Amino acid sequence: MTALTAPRLKTRNRAGDVFARKVAEGVTIYQGALVALSATGFATPGATATTLKADGIAKTTVDNSDGNDGDLTVEVEKGVFPFANSAAADAITIAEIGTDCYIVDDQTVAKTSGTNTRSVAGKVVDVDAAGVWVRLT
Repeated sequence: MTALTAPRLKTRNRAGDVFARKVAEGVTIYQGALVALSATGFATPGATATTLKADGIAKTTVDNSDGNDGDLTVEVEKGVFPFANSAAADAITIAEIGTDCYIVDDQTVAKTSGTNTRSVAGKVVDVDAAGVWVRLT
């Protein structure tokens, strides 16, 4: 590849907020769930683990419980979404706005990494009666 020496016409683009991801074997991802990518790049429900990368929320339910890696795909949407708040010392307050929060499960986030047992979910952008609003990018 070399640098352009003339205009590049019809450059393709994406809005960047919805992607199709191949689903990991043996999992069901429910609509509205926090979806993470495993170390091998397959979509899986959010869970307490250190090897996950938060990816977005599932637009539909996909049941790959009897399938192999990549047999099915799930549409994942990026953006800002509310999640359930963790409890006790791990509960997120308005003091955490602008900081990272961590994946507890496919619908819950926490203030801490749980002594390095949880992956980052995203940035806290608000906390209100609907839950903890997290930016998933």
